Amino acid sequence: MSTTESRPTAPAVPATTDQAAKETLEDYTLRFAPRSYRRWSPMVVATTALGGIAYMADFSIGAGIGLAHGTGNALVAIAVAAAVIFVTGFPLSYYGARYNIDLDLITRGSGFGYYGSVLTSVIFASFTFIFFALEGAIMAQGLELGLGLPLWLGYALSTLMVIPLVVYGMKALSKLQVWTTPLWLLLMIAPLVHLIATDPGTVDRFLSYAGTEGEGGVNTASVLLGAGVCLSLIAQIGEQIDYLRFMPPKTEANKRSWWTAVIMAGPGWVVLGALKQAIGVFLAVYILAEAGPAAAPEPIRQFQGAFDAMMPSWMVVPLAVALVVISQIKINVTNAYSGSLAWTNSYTRVTRRYPGRMVFVLVNLAIALTLMEADMFSVLNSVLGFYSNCAIAWVVTVATDILVNKYVLKLSPHAPEFRRGMLYAVNPVGVVSFVAASGLSIAMYFHLLGDALQPYSPVAAALIAFVLTPLMAIVTKGRYYLRRGDDGIAEPLLDADGNPSAVTYDCHVCRRPYERPDLTACVTHDAVVCSLCLSTDKVGDHVLPAPA
Repeated sequence: MSTTESRPTAPAVPATTDQAAKETLEDYTLRFAPRSYRRWSPMVVATTALGGIAYMADFSIGAGIGLAHGTGNALVAIAVAAAVIFVTGFPLSYYGARYNIDLDLITRGSGFGYYGSVLTSVIFASFTFIFFALEGAIMAQGLELGLGLPLWLGYALSTLMVIPLVVYGMKALSKLQVWTTPLWLLLMIAPLVHLIATDPGTVDRFLSYAGTEGEGGVNTASVLLGAGVCLSLIAQIGEQIDYLRFMPPKTEANKRSWWTAVIMAGPGWVVLGALKQAIGVFLAVYILAEAGPAAAPEPIRQFQGAFDAMMPSWMVVPLAVALVVISQIKINVTNAYSGSLAWTNSYTRVTRRYPGRMVFVLVNLAIALTLMEADMFSVLNSVLGFYSNCAIAWVVTVATDILVNKYVLKLSPHAPEFRRGMLYAVNPVGVVSFVAASGLSIAMYFHLLGDALQPYSPVAAALIAFVLTPLMAIVTKGRYYLRRGDDGIAEPLLDADGNPSAVTYDCHVCRRPYERPDLTACVTHDAVVCSLCLSTDKVGDHVLPAPA
């Protein structure tokens, strides 16, 4: 089979398929990101990915935990959650960067199956609109303080302003994140350094704060309740991978910068995230006497107090508002972008119709705006505590499948697989593990298994997923991972360096060239078909059958 070959006998291109082909301009929403598109250096990709964690919700999360449970419990909870997020995020980041696929595509071949991962795509989409709503609410608070805008109008502005930026995907987002990151870091770090340098007593007050529910020291229940809230951010790794999938191939020449970028922008995001949460506790304690417990968790009030200590009063509110607005734009373009990918993935697999990513940008924004108008910010920690159980169960299941089932038990295929026809519809390994872990931990969270177990729901989610995932692989003997072992194309999937092959073929349905990992042979024609045309094939004309 020759490469980049057009076939005169190919059928007419359906309108929906032609649209799907054109939508590859939308950052390869449902497919492998080809080498021809990945022109950024490792550090540009890493900087772009790290720009996506500029959210201000970390300050609110840390403040909420610290004010309730005290500084000691908050810091330990933040550290525990960060350790779990780093360990689980490492294998996912590696797979995304090495094989140039997003977390949904990784999940398909790591225990969930072609349709089974629809469940986790919805979980991830929920993460993006929950955090979009939180960031939009924080920006609206800033606009109300700085410009006197009513909150409802601030919610609308924070939602609408990201649409022009998210339309163009990675090409526009990389420029936005790279240019705004230095200013964002300066505005965030400078007031903290000034406070510590000029008023050392703030550190003593911070360290000695016991919290409204504190018991005078560090205790397990408080730490786990706080860690559960922080662990709601475990799904952030999906947004990091949405950028890391555009990493260039790993070679001997670039392996040091490649690994640095993957670790820094992959699991390493949580280092900065944990630091922001700790700063949130510090600033909340600092302004508590003046602002009161209701306003202290609001980032705009925290930075207003911090800036007030280091500069003239006329500069305070403008700078605080600038920090909040920059942060909101940086993170919410990522939330809107990643959410649109997750919704589109789910919808296309279920309906076999591809409406275009921008449709789901608008869907995600509409849901987020509704949550903002419903004042979700006032119940922040409760929402995140509940959500974290689902997110932990999902991420730990996939990470365990990669680390244990692939590399230790060798029951899960080493190379990731995401193409329709190559996977079973549902793989019980991941689906059963996820449903059991999330279901039991949610029952614990809502006190259904007793009050004493309630703080341990995030621990239960992680442990159940970690134990059940390899157990299910052993019980099923790994038979539900691959429906086929051969995709009908002689060219190897990976090149000599272990990177996805850059050899191209023409899809005989949409008549466009795609790189080798995105294609399979067609069952009805002596030709190949791309993964997106396979996804939108309503009658299965092109899907390879299971072997006899």
